[in-house]
Amino acid sequence: MLLIPVRGEVRAHPFESERLYYTPVEPIDGADIWQAVDLSRETLKLWLPWVAFTIDLPSTTRFAEACALDWDQGKAVRFSIRDKGTRAFLGVVGLESCVHVHRAVELGYWLRSDAQHHGFMSEAVRFALQLSFRHMGVHRIRVAAATDNHASLRVIQRAGLRFEGIARQAEWCNDRWLDHAVFAMLSGDVAPA
Repeated sequence: MLLIPVRGEVRAHPFESERLYYTPVEPIDGADIWQAVDLSRETLKLWLPWVAFTIDLPSTTRFAEACALDWDQGKAVRFSIRDKGTRAFLGVVGLESCVHVHRAVELGYWLRSDAQHHGFMSEAVRFALQLSFRHMGVHRIRVAAATDNHASLRVIQRAGLRFEGIARQAEWCNDRWLDHAVFAMLSGDVAPA
């Protein structure tokens, strides 16, 4: 069984890393998410099919409501990424598709355009991996990125996930099929704390 952190406790006492803090995505975050997606639409739509369906504040608020429900039901754990200094919303890092019997999750993430290329996502991914293996009892984390999404692939490789193969035409996004490079990390791959 996975050990899902209590959402209310994490909201009251956010997780932190060097430059960032992490709170559960909740309905109150809808406006921040909407603004970040809308301002970053041209970049995000290349790699994330859900961007096309993020059409207004109500749709984004519904997503944030679903995030809270998914967390409480143990289906996914999604965090708002915020800058520790400014408290600005930067993006989302999440542990998706939680399969308790196999202790497996899928890693997902995105950043608003103006926050990219500053190492924030690498920092957030390290946080998610540590949380998963050291606190949630995860055995396997899987992540996939489009084979031509070089920025995302660099984040994955920096984090030390192992390449497992190519999923051909894995996703329809922005009027084209994307091949995915698939990576994973096992709890045994991580050095003890």
